[in-house]
Amino acid sequence: MSIGYPRQSARTRRFTLGVPRAFQIAADGSYVAFLRTKAGDDPVTCLWTLDTATGEERLIADPAALNVPGEENLPPEERARRERARESAGGIVGYAVDRDVSKAVFTLAGQLFLADLRAGTVRALPARTPVFDPRLDPAGRKVSYVSGRTVHVVDADSADDPGITLVQPESDQVSYGLAEFVAAEEMGRMRGHWWSPDGTSLVVARVDETPVIRWTIADPANPDRGANEVAYPAAGTPNAIVSLAVAKADGGGRVGIAWDRGEFPYVVAVVWDRHGLLVVVQSRDQRAQRVLRVDPSNGETTLLHTAHDPVWTEIVPGVPARTGDGGLIWVVDDAEADTRRITIDGTPVTPPGLQVRSVLGVEDARILFTGTEEPTELHLWSYGDGRVTRLTEGRGMFGGARAGEITVVTGSLFDGAGVKVEVRTPSGVREIASLAQTPEITPKVELLRAGKREIRTALLLPTGWEPGHGRLPVLMDPYGGPHAQRVLAVRRAYSEAQWFADQGFAVVIADGRGTPSRGPAWERAVRGDFTQPVLEDQVTALEEAARRHPDALDLDRVGIRGWSFGGWLAALAVLARPDVFHAAVSGAPVTDWRLYDTHYTERYLGHPEEEPENYAANSLIELAGKLSRPLMLIHGLADDNVVAAHTLRLSSALLAAGRPHTVLPLSGVTHMASQEVVAENLLMLQVDFLKANLCGGTTPHTPR
Repeated sequence: MSIGYPRQSARTRRFTLGVPRAFQIAADGSYVAFLRTKAGDDPVTCLWTLDTATGEERLIADPAALNVPGEENLPPEERARRERARESAGGIVGYAVDRDVSKAVFTLAGQLFLADLRAGTVRALPARTPVFDPRLDPAGRKVSYVSGRTVHVVDADSADDPGITLVQPESDQVSYGLAEFVAAEEMGRMRGHWWSPDGTSLVVARVDETPVIRWTIADPANPDRGANEVAYPAAGTPNAIVSLAVAKADGGGRVGIAWDRGEFPYVVAVVWDRHGLLVVVQSRDQRAQRVLRVDPSNGETTLLHTAHDPVWTEIVPGVPARTGDGGLIWVVDDAEADTRRITIDGTPVTPPGLQVRSVLGVEDARILFTGTEEPTELHLWSYGDGRVTRLTEGRGMFGGARAGEITVVTGSLFDGAGVKVEVRTPSGVREIASLAQTPEITPKVELLRAGKREIRTALLLPTGWEPGHGRLPVLMDPYGGPHAQRVLAVRRAYSEAQWFADQGFAVVIADGRGTPSRGPAWERAVRGDFTQPVLEDQVTALEEAARRHPDALDLDRVGIRGWSFGGWLAALAVLARPDVFHAAVSGAPVTDWRLYDTHYTERYLGHPEEEPENYAANSLIELAGKLSRPLMLIHGLADDNVVAAHTLRLSSALLAAGRPHTVLPLSGVTHMASQEVVAENLLMLQVDFLKANLCGGTTPHTPR
């Protein structure tokens, strides 16, 4: 029996539950470890293995069988990490392994567990609770973890000793072993402690939040609950002070790692392999990165590599890395070829036109990476023996992992039913089953290239619509900004858009300038100015879709919806171009960029004291008096990424200007807005608002 798409989407966390992920391959190739829930509507993630010889799956760790409290007992650090990682599932949502992938550690409700992946056994380890981010040393003998804002080490075979504390925080503003806000939210660094290859020492990050401004996030719907104070580094204000030290795992002391932290305050990455210890740091203006070689005995550093760009230097997942003979693997933005390329010791090894997105693994001289030649597709590639080879075929988005002769390939195809996971072995291909539900809706999407810039655009019409049924109101549905794409060669990615179309809209989605996978120049086109290029490309995509389907799109009735950057774009559209856009739903918008974080905002708009004009030109507050179209603002009051002050300040400015608008506050909801009842009803309320303001409250097309 159908439960309706909105409820199905909410219940399945947008169809992510049941999808295998987080693959680790045993050193001998005998099995692959992975995470997956038991069903497409089960939010509890379990740890599994797949036997590569037989294809048999084995359930290693099931939270339901471990008799631990529920998600309400998560430590605050874990809640914050899940928010930064956009993790909407529960249970075992992350794990760490030893070098051989024979053991794994994870947490449940702040308790520490060790799994023997070969024997299939799980046991609790003694630890100071609540436990956060446990890590096995490469040999699997010891486990480091964070509790009480500092790092502890316990023996993996311990029965009752919770281990030793490596260092005591000097104040309640100092932590050890944690990633600061901008590292986790913007830089992709979720961790704050790293083992040495021999398991005798760790690099530990020290984060001092004393200089960071404090913001208060309260829940007005529950005044009896205490407010949550967060250290938030808004643009132009001080960041946390981050330093690194090498600490002995037996508690025998530590030495600080020395570099110019004033000039290079951002710690991008730490890599400690058999060739030695490397640290990557970045300047505050992000135009320079340095790869530093560290002497663990005294903390002294020497410069190994410098990256510089007049606009910004890109942080690419998976680098630095090193080949078997120690060659430095890095990724550069080749301005002449307008291509992001892999280099080994400074020499490019990937060709012009292949945009590298991430490095997934390195073995000797073999590099596994993802890259794109067509921005709507992402493929798995391998470099070795001087050749670049594509490992995946068909239109879609692919990823994977590799160790020895075993390669895991994940793929979502444009013409496929869902996520497919192949384990390629010398003796054949095994599959790890995806248990994700199939959406009740089958999208019918047309992919276009709009305008001279060939803006990748998707168009969806109501199911069963034919020429002659009458023109439809249009719904633009973008994200439109850095770090995220919406127009992908994955049919299931358009299920929500098809549902909106089936409510009587022609839905148009466009990835304009600033979005990934089109090369460095495309991404840098928004430096200093989000407004003009981003909004112009949305209008170009809209006009191209209407040109191709003049009998379908009614340009006198155009709405726009979006979340986060897309929410800012939606509100901007009705404020700056009311001649084109006639109604907007703006979810969690950044209305004043001075209220967003340092690393993201200063990268694109500069420092507010040095380039204040960029902040004024991109502020929605400055445009409040120009509102002449219906606008709905939606914001979670517990959002600690784009805080609710963004929406409240815009609403105040609109009220002061006498401009009517709608505000929908969401009590207890964060930036993800993943609660089932919230996610379901948000879709319904947006449709009601758009119909009321574009269709006179009626549906011009009856969905099938």
